[in-house]
Amino acid sequence: MRDELDWIRSDLRHASASNFHSRGKPHVRIYDRPGVVHYPAFWEQLWRMSGIHFVVFIIIGYVIYGYQPQVGAPAEALAAFYDGGRTRILIATVISGMAVLNLMWFAAALRATLADAGQDGWGAAATASSATVGGLLLLLAMMGAALAYSIAGSGNHAVTSGLNDFAWAGVVVSSFPRAMLIMAGTFGLWRARLISNALFAAGVAIVVLVLLGGTTWFSGGVWAPDGIYSRFISPAIGLAWVVAASVVLLKRSPATRASW
Repeated sequence: MRDELDWIRSDLRHASASNFHSRGKPHVRIYDRPGVVHYPAFWEQLWRMSGIHFVVFIIIGYVIYGYQPQVGAPAEALAAFYDGGRTRILIATVISGMAVLNLMWFAAALRATLADAGQDGWGAAATASSATVGGLLLLLAMMGAALAYSIAGSGNHAVTSGLNDFAWAGVVVSSFPRAMLIMAGTFGLWRARLISNALFAAGVAIVVLVLLGGTTWFSGGVWAPDGIYSRFISPAIGLAWVVAASVVLLKRSPATRASW
């Protein structure tokens, strides 16, 4: 035991200036045992960037996935998209899985920040809603992968068309947990005094706009499940909020208690 303490004291005496943040705050070294050191501040900074990583992965995955056929698309269009783009869709599925992983880490970083500020309730709400959003994203990616992998090529148009329409319904329904995640993050950061009243008002407006995506049940046009609002506008607004929240987390000083 004495040898271990001597080893730690010796290492601390010879710590270099590189062990300090640019703001002059030292990295906290945690010694699990002699020779094993980790830096909680490093992991905290990494996970706070996960929201930006999520946005990058989801955009790349969407671009690779392509323009999914609309509700009620003919058999030829469905076969051309799913069976003809099999490799492309499977690659997009892998990238979408990476996006979901980063979404989970983003929510974990958000919850840790809110808990450190005494807003555990909002942090728990963010965790629950992000898990639901992640589950729905995985479900949608799984359906696309299944259609491309074998279902579309089997020639069963009824099943292919039904799953394609089900995916569009899933996009609409996902508006509710997405809005809850944004609401939990916005209210939690505001109550923790990490964002201004103006940013809080913008966050509330985003919650309403994303919630409106859950009403896009028209049979055609802008307000249809495969219309421009549900397909592009509502998701883009949500992604913009994730980037803004990530910037807020990155600008915050390290937590007062180690979460990682």
